[in-house]
Amino acid sequence: MANVVILGGNGYLGRNITKVWLEIDPKLEFYIVSRSGQNKLVDKRIHNIKVDVTNEKDVAKKRPDTFDYIIDCIGVPEKDPEKFKQINDLPAETMLALARKQKDPVMGFISGRLGPKTFIDGKAQILKELQDSSIKVASVSPNVVYGNGRKDSMTKMVPFLKFMDLFSAKMNPDDVVKDLINQMIKLHNS
Repeated sequence: MANVVILGGNGYLGRNITKVWLEIDPKLEFYIVSRSGQNKLVDKRIHNIKVDVTNEKDVAKKRPDTFDYIIDCIGVPEKDPEKFKQINDLPAETMLALARKQKDPVMGFISGRLGPKTFIDGKAQILKELQDSSIKVASVSPNVVYGNGRKDSMTKMVPFLKFMDLFSAKMNPDDVVKDLINQMIKLHNS
């Protein structure tokens, strides 16, 4: 039996990763780490952990002893550099610190290709730091992910993106998360 730790797993992409991966592998156990500890998904293999994902020591106390996969699903644009670091950098640093204590884990990371330049550049820098570590990293960089219940200001941009030919078929959350999951499985098996 393998364990998957998902930081920010109650968010839009985290829920979709869990939902899709539950169907792919019936032997996986999922540890969803979030501030709320609440989850819309219910399954005996889903374990919700309420903790601040920016505090590596607190997460380390509550996570499973061993895990094969760890994914950082946290990230939003933020103009203030300190807030950006708190929201985007610290969860990735937590993920890396936890992964370094495991035997042969695979990290998963979600960056982006659409949004403020500071967000795109910041996520790219975080990804580079993860890739420069000795830990295997899978990543996806979607434009806008929509569907499966997402209704916010970004999804209103989809018609415009289609018109401007910036639309990608990999905007559906199932496609994005399957891409990430497949990369992670391949790295784990290599």
